[in-house]
Amino acid sequence: MSAPTASTATTYPQLRQQFLAAAQKHQATLFAYPHPLKGMQGEDLFTDVAILAKPGCKKWLVSVSGTHGVEGFYGSMCQTTYLDHLAHAGRDERDEDVGILMVHLINPWGTSWLRRVNEDNIDLNRNYLDYSRPAPHNAAYENLHPLFTKECATGEARAQSEAQWQALEKQLGATQLKSKLEAGQYQHQDGLYFGGFAPAWSNLTLRAIVQEHLAGCTDAISFDLHTGAGAYGHPMLLGVAEHDYPGLADAERIYGAWLYKILTSPGQTTDTGISAAATGYTSQAMVDMMAGKRFAQLVIECGTYDGATLGHQALIDDHFLHLQGELEGEQFQRDFHRIKAALLEFFYPSDDDWRELVWVRTRQIFDRARAALAAR
Repeated sequence: MSAPTASTATTYPQLRQQFLAAAQKHQATLFAYPHPLKGMQGEDLFTDVAILAKPGCKKWLVSVSGTHGVEGFYGSMCQTTYLDHLAHAGRDERDEDVGILMVHLINPWGTSWLRRVNEDNIDLNRNYLDYSRPAPHNAAYENLHPLFTKECATGEARAQSEAQWQALEKQLGATQLKSKLEAGQYQHQDGLYFGGFAPAWSNLTLRAIVQEHLAGCTDAISFDLHTGAGAYGHPMLLGVAEHDYPGLADAERIYGAWLYKILTSPGQTTDTGISAAATGYTSQAMVDMMAGKRFAQLVIECGTYDGATLGHQALIDDHFLHLQGELEGEQFQRDFHRIKAALLEFFYPSDDDWRELVWVRTRQIFDRARAALAAR
């Protein structure tokens, strides 16, 4: 089996064109949600929704790609290829009891600009909060923030910042230090893992999509598609929530040992590579939005390279690049292309075997969810 053809895309316009072509080829119903800003090539940006379902469908398989923009290359590849997979298997979901709903690139700005964050430097997996209440305060981050300001972007200050980070790693251990950093923070828009001062465009758009297309749903299993944590080429299946809920027990019955369950809380750690201390996850928001329905929200997290070194370096380089705010000049262009290429490679390895492996595993996970929904 060769790697999916959609894996050839290296830009947002290519991803969108391939997804829309596959959706139209298989006669999916399409909806487009325009983003207010332009992409890296000056292109218009959209979150697209493709639906294959008969009228009045009550049971749904849902997938969301691009929560962390640059990670959307993997998610888009799998969504596009899954449309072809259904057709090649001789299935027409409009004649089935389980509908397919694909939310393609919920953070299109981040995908286009090859960034993990959105247009406001927001990590969307820290943004799904009730902003009528005080935002969580990450006191531990306050001591780390000076290492990641604009003043530390270049030269001797950058070297000192890196040396201090390495010293803290030795003192606290990589897991504890990453937990403090990645728990999210809501005070510094120029900082790392910023959760935002208000709901982001992508947050509001996902809520609108759920309300518009899943209001009549009774049963659903949803997947948020990610890369960058875990062992190379291994797609981890995660159930991430602030507290246990019946859908996790359903998921455990469906997937058994495939499933890692992570209940998040301040100070919590996990060896999966994602943060168990963060608040504002998409996963918890989806659980809340689907209250009253038989519902499980899961995450597929595909391992790439060593996140503690290569991943951290790629994210920090990109963070400092955009903090400087100078999007022109010969030196910037050299740095820009080098840093963006490294970031894309980290979150979407060019290795065809990696792409084939994560696609096959993702297809298996989707297929098992569809079968479980159909059997209810």
